[in-house]
Amino acid sequence: MTAPGHKSTSFRNDGPAGLVVFLVALPLCLGIALASGAPLFAGVIAGVVGGVVVSALSGSPVSVSGPAAGLVAIVAGSIQTLGSYKAFLAALVLAGVFQFLFGALRAGSIADYVPNCVVKGMLAAIGIVIILKQIPHALGSDQDFEGDLSFFGSGGNTLTDIVNGIQSASPGPVIIFTVSLFTLILWDRAARFSPFLKFVPGPLIVVLGGVALNYAFAFWAPHLQVKEQEHLVTLPVAQSAGAFFFQFQLPDWSVLRNQAVWFAAATIAVVASLETLLSLEAADRLDPDRRSSPPNRELLAHGAGNIISGLIGGLPLASVVVRTSANVYAGGRSWLASFTHGVLLFGSVLLIPQALNLTPLASLAAVLMVVGYTLTKIGLYKETFQKGHTQFVPFIVTVIAVVFTDLLVGVAVGLAVGSLFVIRANHHEAITVVSQDRFCLMRFNKDATFVNKSELRTKLRQVSEDTHLIIDGTKALYIDRDILEEVEDFEKSAALKNIVIDYKHFENTERPSTRA
Repeated sequence: MTAPGHKSTSFRNDGPAGLVVFLVALPLCLGIALASGAPLFAGVIAGVVGGVVVSALSGSPVSVSGPAAGLVAIVAGSIQTLGSYKAFLAALVLAGVFQFLFGALRAGSIADYVPNCVVKGMLAAIGIVIILKQIPHALGSDQDFEGDLSFFGSGGNTLTDIVNGIQSASPGPVIIFTVSLFTLILWDRAARFSPFLKFVPGPLIVVLGGVALNYAFAFWAPHLQVKEQEHLVTLPVAQSAGAFFFQFQLPDWSVLRNQAVWFAAATIAVVASLETLLSLEAADRLDPDRRSSPPNRELLAHGAGNIISGLIGGLPLASVVVRTSANVYAGGRSWLASFTHGVLLFGSVLLIPQALNLTPLASLAAVLMVVGYTLTKIGLYKETFQKGHTQFVPFIVTVIAVVFTDLLVGVAVGLAVGSLFVIRANHHEAITVVSQDRFCLMRFNKDATFVNKSELRTKLRQVSEDTHLIIDGTKALYIDRDILEEVEDFEKSAALKNIVIDYKHFENTERPSTRA
């Protein structure tokens, strides 16, 4: 089985990786649907479409798509504004069409303008957020939905949730989490030396062990058993095949005349596209083989995915770093891992929902914490610091901004800080001045734009009277209008100081209109 544009690969690695992604993605799909005010099954539909459809159309080998936490507020607001979930589905189909057009118009290149240090900061921050968000689940305090990445929530924030979780910790989930975490760490270490263990996913052992341990509590320590449904996976259970397929919904096309539908569609398309492109950049950095994914094709794939998801009752799709990092951590190397996770999602809700609902969230918290740690290791901070402040400052600002806001806002802040360093680098040393006797050479070392205006103005003011000034633009392929006007203004007053100006290769750019 090989999708167009994908190289055939062994299922030996991608099958187990898909299983791990499935275990991680299942509660995330349900949690995001719950927080969005949508039917729980809508989250599963989005996960299935993201795995089966988008993976086959995408050119990314390791990226995994599904419902995204960054779209929760938009989805919840749109459902409320449009009046029904079926009206929202019509907006989602339109959003998919818009996204498909973005890909056709080659808008995916926008991600190329995000500095690597900002992408690294985004990944490190998401690792921190994953760890912080899983602490309450590990303590048996599940106030936030699975997959929530925002710092501020209803009635508190991530840190207050942790404090409240510590104060109200339940011993059963804590024990399950602790055993699960140590089991996963030991399993990963043992797998390095055992060919057999290498192909048995540690997270699967952890989940099965968590279920078994919770069953043991029921017999030998009932006060430790995790019984509350909010501490377990909560998958919708259909009583019959007819009831199962009744969970799929069709859009309400009668709302297309409503301008609010088109506005919601445009908002979803833009936000989902930005999140997808940023996650795609992150996926390429996580990929051990450092393969480069085509961003425009990714937009086309997600456009098609959102159209299909909207047509059958699902949530919006985006490439998601949490699932992608879990995929890479588990050894996924091709599209088959994501495809497998989509097939398993569909099969699980169809065949074994009751069995999956026995899974303690504390076990999955252990898996996600290890995934989070792989994204934000101390070595990454040391390595970036050693590259100098021009790399480290945008990196650490992005980390802080993403942790305390959300992914898009944090990246925007990091991008702004990175741009300031670019401006600063271009502001300095763009122009050198050498003087000897009454001769002065002012040379542009690179292209000059408005950011160099202050430097140029300062150096022109330092030119002495009775000087023969040569302005050399040989190395500047482009000099913008602001720079030229500064030279023109200086030229008008140069005669008063007996300064003679000659130009060298200024004709390669827009030439000042006057000459001395």
